[in-house]
Amino acid sequence: MTTKILALVDALGNLVHFVLLPGQRFDTIGVEPLIEGINFGALLGDKAFDSNSIIAALNKRGAKIVISQHPRRAQPLKIDEEMYKWRHLIENFFCKLKEFKRIAMRCDKTVNGWSWVATITLLVLK
Repeated sequence: MTTKILALVDALGNLVHFVLLPGQRFDTIGVEPLIEGINFGALLGDKAFDSNSIIAALNKRGAKIVISQHPRRAQPLKIDEEMYKWRHLIENFFCKLKEFKRIAMRCDKTVNGWSWVATITLLVLK
């Protein structure tokens, strides 16, 4: 069994919120709890976040959508290419997270054990 971490960082790459998901779940399942109650002007994401439901929720909030489009999307959305370049901040955050060996290698055998390690590590990085 594996676990995924979905993280939301601010414009400086600092952790704002995170959600742990079972590894077999789609990333889109965790987006709603990840952004719930948080105000932001734009959401930058990769192709895993390219979902009609996520885009509809962002439009409803009035947030700018800067999500890399999946090649199978029938009508691609225009994204701000310059703003998309800043997506490296979330990648940098995950690189910092993977400096902790137990996170990178997922050494803990149970979901609860790994969840605790991930939570404590994420709080230390915050």
